[in-house]
Amino acid sequence: MSDEAEPSSSGFGTDVPGDVDDYISANEGEPSLPWDIFSHVFDLVKNGNQAFRENRFEEAISCYSRANNIKPCDPVILGNRCAAYIRISKFLKQIPASASEYRARTGLDPTTHAELALKDVEKLMNLQSNSEKAFILKTEALVLLERYDMARDVILSGLQVDPFSNPLQECFQNLGRIQANFTGRRSHRKAERSDDFDCTLCLKLIYEPVTTPCGHSFCRSCLFQSMDRGNKCPLCRTVLFINPRTCAISVTLNDIIQKNFPEEFAERKLENDTMTNFGVDLMPLFVMDVVLPFQKFPLHIFEPRYRLMNFVEKRIWQVLYTYLVRRIMEGNRRMGMVIIDSSTGSIADFACEVEITECEPLPDGRFYLEIESRRRFRIIRSWDQDGYRVAEIEWVHDIYPPEGSRERVGLQELTNNAAEYARLWIGRGKRAARQDRRRLERLLGVEAMMPSLQDPERFSFWLASLSNRRPNERLDLLRLRDTRERIQRGLLYLRAEEQGCQVQ
Repeated sequence: MSDEAEPSSSGFGTDVPGDVDDYISANEGEPSLPWDIFSHVFDLVKNGNQAFRENRFEEAISCYSRANNIKPCDPVILGNRCAAYIRISKFLKQIPASASEYRARTGLDPTTHAELALKDVEKLMNLQSNSEKAFILKTEALVLLERYDMARDVILSGLQVDPFSNPLQECFQNLGRIQANFTGRRSHRKAERSDDFDCTLCLKLIYEPVTTPCGHSFCRSCLFQSMDRGNKCPLCRTVLFINPRTCAISVTLNDIIQKNFPEEFAERKLENDTMTNFGVDLMPLFVMDVVLPFQKFPLHIFEPRYRLMNFVEKRIWQVLYTYLVRRIMEGNRRMGMVIIDSSTGSIADFACEVEITECEPLPDGRFYLEIESRRRFRIIRSWDQDGYRVAEIEWVHDIYPPEGSRERVGLQELTNNAAEYARLWIGRGKRAARQDRRRLERLLGVEAMMPSLQDPERFSFWLASLSNRRPNERLDLLRLRDTRERIQRGLLYLRAEEQGCQVQ
């Protein structure tokens, strides 16, 4: 492709962004890290940068993600990973749909990579609001998602910060050509209502239309449900390598439908919102395990009982699980993680809210999930709804002693002492795990996630999560509303593991 080629929706060029930042030079002036953590993060970013410069972008993303787990919200790591996501998205957008007919493609689609890039660059802009590179990266991600008006606003904001920035001025000119080409294809003729605007899967007016590479349009949710059972177009059976959940909505078709059929569009929107949004005190439940608040972890849903299922049982389980994940991802991405209480044989009375921060479909119909646990709650009552469990809940918090009281001062002193012991415990664990790289990374990640000591409740859950506890012990920790008691239990768990020579 020549340099004079007209820009397309795939961005401003396959080699933009051009390069990534080295960790030391870009991080000058940052607060110092303990040497072992800094050294490990430095090596991961260095390896990621080398992979990026050799166009091995998936390997680069893996290195940056591991570094981010150890040192979250680092501007260099976020910017470099964002750049890698953008480059992969551009590469995938250039692959013709016909190529998938002969070689099925798995993994994330171009739009998902662009969404992940946008998520990273938004975090980056919160850290460095005046960074020229951050404005360019965000513009690139928005163009890949065909959000041209938002991209234009981002560039204009950047030019307000630096009116003489040549890269931003060039981006603005390229975006103008892309937007002119896009709007020039729009039809201003009023459309007549016909079945051409109906989804062939639900036979209703298309809502949030997604157009596949083979040229067929469906409701986003309908296509998502269809692709739960296979990655082919429901009409022509062309193999697709898109993810309809995050695939960009056809802006032109959506605008035509919304403008010409406003009443029917409003009905479809109300119907969709009713299906995907739960009430403030209602929570969809996933029966699996006990999770403590304020943790971040990957999740492969592959229970031991799954291995014992026959083919039909596995298929039923996959359909139900996929349906639940899809409904949650279309809503606020949050659900309750709960366990069956062994003492009663029914759902436990306490559980924890978790948010799905990343969701990658796997070829066998399951998902790889990145989970962050949030708040705990008590289940008032629960019932089955549309094939899965829903609960009415109330949020639960610890009961603190009054500010300035002797008990409150004692609690803070206990928190400080427990934090010092936890640091020593982690240090001993790191020394014992020098030959086990993954174990060492896990300890470094846990150490980096240590919360502020000014929040004893949050700290108490972090402390308790350092050791491997049985589900019934974790459930008891959820039920506790005494922060002091939870910290003391966490210390007992660490001492017990140390005496048993078991270091996590």
